Amino acid sequence: MKNEGNDPWSMKQQPQHNRGASSNQRRQGASHKKGPKRIEKQPLDPSRIRKINGSFAFIEHRFLSDGFWSSLEPHQLPLYLFLVLVADRNGISYYSYDKICTLVGLTLDEYIEARNSLAAKNLIACNGHLFQVLSLPEGAVSPLAAKSQPSEIRQLIDRALGKSRE
Repeated sequence: MKNEGNDPWSMKQQPQHNRGASSNQRRQGASHKKGPKRIEKQPLDPSRIRKINGSFAFIEHRFLSDGFWSSLEPHQLPLYLFLVLVADRNGISYYSYDKICTLVGLTLDEYIEARNSLAAKNLIACNGHLFQVLSLPEGAVSPLAAKSQPSEIRQLIDRALGKSRE
């Protein structure tokens, strides 16, 4: 006999007002409702509902819907997600660049380019020792606008050679 408690399609997963009603009765009941049809969402595994334990990281839905996700390049996204995960409630973290490179799987050059691009896109602030994941700006920055910002290493090389990027 099948254990209905673990079956996501069992009667326990149906909304209260639909239990025991025939499909015809459910359709008739739905026709009385006004407004857009709502999707009834039930957890697939009620024993595994996420809870906030200890620290907590979050990313606003606007990160996806306003184009920030799509504006990030391959090395920027894992760095940003890492900084979000390790930040405290104020967005502050203080991992060293070598630890970040090891955990995220970036070379030093990839890390510096990603860090500078995230700062140029106004997603993070850093002072050399601390990072702060910032609240999202009003709109996403296009990938081309952020690319136009020279990397820190490029700026140092250009200064050493007496070149100006203007």
